[in-house]
Amino acid sequence: MNSHARRGFTLIELLVGIVLLSILMALAVPNFSEWIRNSKIRTTAESIQNGLQLARAEAVRRNTVVRFQLVNGACQMNENGPSWFVSLDEVTGECTIDPEEVAAPRGIQFRSGAEAADAKMQILSAGGVSSYVFNSVGRLVSTPSAINVTNGDIPGLTCKSAGGGVRCLRVVVSAGGQIRMCDPALPSSDTQGC
Repeated sequence: MNSHARRGFTLIELLVGIVLLSILMALAVPNFSEWIRNSKIRTTAESIQNGLQLARAEAVRRNTVVRFQLVNGACQMNENGPSWFVSLDEVTGECTIDPEEVAAPRGIQFRSGAEAADAKMQILSAGGVSSYVFNSVGRLVSTPSAINVTNGDIPGLTCKSAGGGVRCLRVVVSAGGQIRMCDPALPSSDTQGC
């Protein structure tokens, strides 16, 4: 028996290990990319849902009308977002005002679309609605609608509900002021479906 036994790996053992690791990585990357995409869509949808819930809660707390408004980069109301503003008054052109100020639009909170998750996310309000107005009892004054969040600017990636591989989400606002996030790819009988 050799008292000076060698320890470590041979070159062949290292190469086999590297090849196996490469194969595992090649299999994992597509799933990881899909998970990242779906995570960004969920973060954007949760941001919108939280903004709507804030507007509703503030309307009840302040006993007055509060607006959740989808706005574009120029702070003009736009049903395609990607930013949102919760305020007591219409926000058009007033996003640069600190929400803490008392002057119009008497803002409560502003969230940039790029800050929410990813500038490539696409927000589409069904029916062209860009403003959701809640009254003092938390009911929706404006038309009930839904806001769809998709993976917008990446060609070839469509929602699962349209036969693609991306899990798009929808934030639904009912006339009674109930706000919920759902997956249009799931059947309506599913609790997470639309």
